[in-house]
Amino acid sequence: MAERGARLLLSLLCLTFLYPATTVSRHADKGTAARPFSPFWFSVEPWDTLAVRGAPALLNCSAHSGDPASEPTAPQARVEWKKDGTFLSLAPDDGRRRVLPDGSLLISSVVHSKHNKPDEGTYQCVATIDSLGTIASRTARLTVAGMPRFSSQPTAASIRLGDSQVLACDVNPDLVPLARWEREREPLELSSRLVQLPNGALVVSNASEADAGLYRCMVENAGPAKTSEEAQLTILPEERELEFLVEPLPVTKVVGASLLLPCVVTGYPAPYVRWMVGDKLVEESEGKLELVGGGSLLIYNLTEEDAGVYSCMADNTNNTIEAKAELTVQVPPEFLKRPANIYAHESMDIMFQCEVTGSPAPTVKWVKNGDAVIPSDYFKIINEHNLQVLGLVKSDEGFYQCLAENDAGNVQSSAQLIILEHGVANPTGPTPSAPRDVVASLVSTRFIKLTWRPPAEPNGEDLTYSVYFNQEGTNRERILNTSRPGEMQVTIQNLMPDSKYKFRVVAHNKNGLGESSAVLKVATQGEVQVPGPAPNLQAVSTTPTSVTLSWDTPLTGNGDVLTYKVYYMEKGLDLEQDIDAGALSYTLMGLKKFTEYSIRVVAFNKHGPGVSTADITVTTLSDVPSAPPQNLTVEVHNSKSIMVRWQPPPPGAQNGEITGYKIRYRKGTRKSEAAETTGGTQLFQLIDGLERGTEYTFRVSAITVNGSGPATEWSTAETFESDLDESRVPDIPSSLHVRPLVNSIVVSWTPPENQDMVVRGYTIGYGIGSPHAQTIKVDYKQRYYSIENLDPSSHYVITLKAFNNMGEGIPVYESAITRPQSDPDVDLYELFHAPYTPVPDPTPMLPPVGVQASVLSHDTIKVTWADNSLPKNQKITDARYYTVRWKTNIPANTKLKTANTTNLSHMVTGLKPNTLYEFSVMVTKGRRTSTWSMTAQGTTFETIPSSSPKDVTVVSKELKPRTIIVNWQPPSEANGKITGYIIYYSTDVNAEVHDWVIEPVVGNRLTHQIQELTLDTTYYFKIQARNSKGMGPMSEAVHFRTPKSKWGGNPWRLIGKPGITGSGDNHILVIVVIISVGAFTIIVVVVGAFLCTRRTTSHQKKKRAASKSSNSSHKYKGNSKDLKPPDLWIHHERLELKPIDKSPEPNPVMTDTPIPRTSQDINPVDPSLDNSLLQRRNSYRGHESEDSISALAGRRGMRPKMMMPFDTQPPQQSVRNTPSTEPLPPQAQPPCQAEHQHPDPEGSYQGSTATDDEPSASGSYCSAGQPPTAHVRPTHPLKSFAVPANPAANFESPALPSTPLLTQTGPQLHSVKTASIGTLGRVRPPMPVTVPSAPDVPETSKMLEDVDSSYEPDELTEEMAHLEDLMKDLNAITTA
Repeated sequence: MAERGARLLLSLLCLTFLYPATTVSRHADKGTAARPFSPFWFSVEPWDTLAVRGAPALLNCSAHSGDPASEPTAPQARVEWKKDGTFLSLAPDDGRRRVLPDGSLLISSVVHSKHNKPDEGTYQCVATIDSLGTIASRTARLTVAGMPRFSSQPTAASIRLGDSQVLACDVNPDLVPLARWEREREPLELSSRLVQLPNGALVVSNASEADAGLYRCMVENAGPAKTSEEAQLTILPEERELEFLVEPLPVTKVVGASLLLPCVVTGYPAPYVRWMVGDKLVEESEGKLELVGGGSLLIYNLTEEDAGVYSCMADNTNNTIEAKAELTVQVPPEFLKRPANIYAHESMDIMFQCEVTGSPAPTVKWVKNGDAVIPSDYFKIINEHNLQVLGLVKSDEGFYQCLAENDAGNVQSSAQLIILEHGVANPTGPTPSAPRDVVASLVSTRFIKLTWRPPAEPNGEDLTYSVYFNQEGTNRERILNTSRPGEMQVTIQNLMPDSKYKFRVVAHNKNGLGESSAVLKVATQGEVQVPGPAPNLQAVSTTPTSVTLSWDTPLTGNGDVLTYKVYYMEKGLDLEQDIDAGALSYTLMGLKKFTEYSIRVVAFNKHGPGVSTADITVTTLSDVPSAPPQNLTVEVHNSKSIMVRWQPPPPGAQNGEITGYKIRYRKGTRKSEAAETTGGTQLFQLIDGLERGTEYTFRVSAITVNGSGPATEWSTAETFESDLDESRVPDIPSSLHVRPLVNSIVVSWTPPENQDMVVRGYTIGYGIGSPHAQTIKVDYKQRYYSIENLDPSSHYVITLKAFNNMGEGIPVYESAITRPQSDPDVDLYELFHAPYTPVPDPTPMLPPVGVQASVLSHDTIKVTWADNSLPKNQKITDARYYTVRWKTNIPANTKLKTANTTNLSHMVTGLKPNTLYEFSVMVTKGRRTSTWSMTAQGTTFETIPSSSPKDVTVVSKELKPRTIIVNWQPPSEANGKITGYIIYYSTDVNAEVHDWVIEPVVGNRLTHQIQELTLDTTYYFKIQARNSKGMGPMSEAVHFRTPKSKWGGNPWRLIGKPGITGSGDNHILVIVVIISVGAFTIIVVVVGAFLCTRRTTSHQKKKRAASKSSNSSHKYKGNSKDLKPPDLWIHHERLELKPIDKSPEPNPVMTDTPIPRTSQDINPVDPSLDNSLLQRRNSYRGHESEDSISALAGRRGMRPKMMMPFDTQPPQQSVRNTPSTEPLPPQAQPPCQAEHQHPDPEGSYQGSTATDDEPSASGSYCSAGQPPTAHVRPTHPLKSFAVPANPAANFESPALPSTPLLTQTGPQLHSVKTASIGTLGRVRPPMPVTVPSAPDVPETSKMLEDVDSSYEPDELTEEMAHLEDLMKDLNAITTA
């Protein structure tokens, strides 16, 4: 009965947890009625109060419980008060402070002095009903007004008619509402002209004669009123400058309040005052905005939209002035979502939601039954506002309040938590037994994944499961349900690292909760302990290019610090560099001069990098500039002065703050120099006091506090002979002459007739039909110019204008038609009529200078430059354009890209991240172009990898089935230096990313081991690369299944092991089937071998008899060494195999290779294979191949077999005819083979595959020591059998080693690799090819009697016939 009662209790718990709700009606199940919620609230809460010393003060509070209509006898709340967080002990004899019947606190006489302030503070009302719980009100501040004190008083002042004036009266801030003004000791009535400011001061605006008089300020407190000194206000008539008497100041107010922004301006004529908020004009509106006191702005009922920067602007006919102030509007906290009442059972997790808004953002605190909730492992603040309670216990029941507070106020809201009792109900059927085999399949630092098997007695379908767990040492047990019926795994998250937990699983069906599983104890993994930040990091610039750093050992080392890494970055760039430091100090070298750097230090231990220090900044010392000023120009100003202009050195070459420039100049070629110095920001200097008509040279250098840098090249200018007029533009040139040629026009002119005007140069314009197509400027001394690159036979219009600093003068026009291309008079004309003066080529276009590449982002670089052919202001006024070209420094990508622009800069986009680019610029003007400028380089910033690691593979580690090795390649688009990889693995490919186990790997590794995996489990792996900018995308999931057991998956080792699915009966049935099949296979092999042996023996006897009768008529001379075999070669075209693709497997069945061309390609025959090894190799081939071989051998009689060489590949690529690569055990090898074993590199043996019934080469070798093998002649593989034999000498040539067909002394044997011939999908043994041979061993003695004997033609004919039969059989087998 006790067990049945426990099951019913668990059943109710499960059903109640699966259907939580916040209403009573949802929790009435199986006859158990939930206790209803009891309303408990404050009808009145205290508010901030200003009290006067000695006067009474009242803080209101009233709490109620229940519904008066339905519960007239509801219990009364007991009200207590807290002051500054501590309960007030109100003794019965304390007549000064007492709690009224409704709960309000009355202080009959407020006590307040300089050293004793018992009543001032923060008050809170606390209401308690013993049967329900406790709630607390909002807090309220009681402020006691002090004695009136004037920090400033009104003073005598004078004011002009229509002007404004302020009379000061600064009192205690809390007494400002009690202050008022009097004039001539009569109360002053305030108006739109007479306004009292928030600090108590009085503003008199638009003054009139009636405003003159004595003014004083008065503060009326509980005691006698206190007055300030009197001040006389006098009205004056004269005008004065515009100025502020009172300016608006930054102010903070609460929503709903009213605000006066003061703005008092004095001046005559009377100023006009207007207000701006941001860039919008403030317009008066009734009930919202009003201008008072001649300029102050009054805002009613403030809202959040009223916040902003307000500007008071005053102007009259003489001047305009402006003053600004920022208005900040605060919003008290307000609930968007209040906490709701909750029913729950023990062990459940619940969450009270509380969403608030306000400005500034409110802080939220939680209170349980009047006491602050302290966050812990089981009470957690979620999303800064919500309260989560984990693993409920009975003592958690009560009232929970959410208290929100900011500078504008505070609010509270409460909710009740009721822990339901477990009801007892009769189940309608049996409940499940305990779940089986609860294991932790994944264990991480902060989560554990549990899996289990269903109960042995489910007693129903669609089982659901609940997991109960708690941390060891605590009594709070938590519960977590599976997400769907039948699911037998769950992931418990938010666990503590390196902590022990207890888990148990309970199944439940429609009848209720079942039995609990045994408790499983699991410990989470410990987090990697890395060093803390290095304290006391300091940086000192020692030289213009170095900084010395020092720091202390981290306070939390968590192990020995192996090294430190210093990270530094130039300000304004996004490329951080790092360098290793082994000690507690380091000096950074090679830095840029006078450049600000950001530096941080990270300590490393055996677990990896620790916590970084905060960034510190340091600026390297300044130095003299390393480059001269740019774009130096000299311009003659008059006969005694020259203007010198320049641009600063490039920013990277200034090496400090430019404090000035030094201009050196000299007359002509003299060595003596004069010098002048300018300020740091002045980029021009007028050099005067020069001599008339004299040539001067100038150079400029930049100066820092460290000295002068390099100077520019010398630039020359010549002063005028006399001072000319430059108050207007020059006159028209006096003449213009043109001389057309085929592709050019020579232009010559004379200056304007008025020589008193300054001419600084001439502008030549020309074009077909219009002179505005091209423009050229020449020096004022020049009198001719040749316009080149013109079209023949074209009509050009030419214009000439003189110009000076005032502009261009009146133009003179001419037109000319260039000569035709084939004009015969051109050469004679040019030959005999030379121009008046030699005409130089047009001035070549100068390439742009100062090209700079500024990196803006990972794909954008801004290229800027200067053009020395432009005016000093670098303003483009003609039709020139610039071509920018760029390329990367990648050798495989040398393609140049270009872009045109008409500006002195160009934004190059679409670049690759972390790539070095080279830029150069060319200028084009008309048909003239410059050379390419000097190159500038820029490396784009890094960005996160845009592709995932590739070629991810997972393999198991040999002899360690619980360990796998993950290999990968870097991402193809790394977009920077890869600093690390993260390996994610999980047993659920659809799990959330945060549920996967993480393994970090350093960036220079491409392989990683993962240990302690669960056997017979499918794992999924993903890899993510990271660089200094962040994480790239994940690779596609790769799955891998660990072996079933530590024996690598051998099915015989799994029988009887725990964890194998299926019953014991299935295992026995599998064993019986396997044994039966094996026995049947053995019987078939034995019977087949016996039949083949008998058939082969009968054929051999017939053949021997025929051989004896044939040989008796011949007389043999000599010995066997003199016997010459016939020239027998297999037709290659008749031995073609069906094309078979080369198998990628390590042991391919057959390769299609040609017959070797030379005998060197044939490996020695391995005589180490006995019949047992041959049977072992042929055990997988089937009986069909053996039968066909036996039949073929029987039809041809006893002839020695020749193995056909098909494979000429190296030994490591040789074919295998057996799946086993293990050599024959030493104890199983015959003694005669011990000295002649030739294993290949993979461990298998090459040799004959003769059957037991046919004597093989190896068998003959063991018996007689002279194995007969087939002779393979070194010739073309396409040789036919019909080709006549080579002379006998070829067999004995040392250059071509060969093997005689019959006998040969010594162990010099050549192995012949064989190719098995058969159809696809079926493996056949190597086909023995029989050739004519001498008789058996007993007949050999007769052959030795006659050495000079040779084969007769009839014998050769007979042997050829045998070979033809052989080829027919081979073709038949091949095509089968």
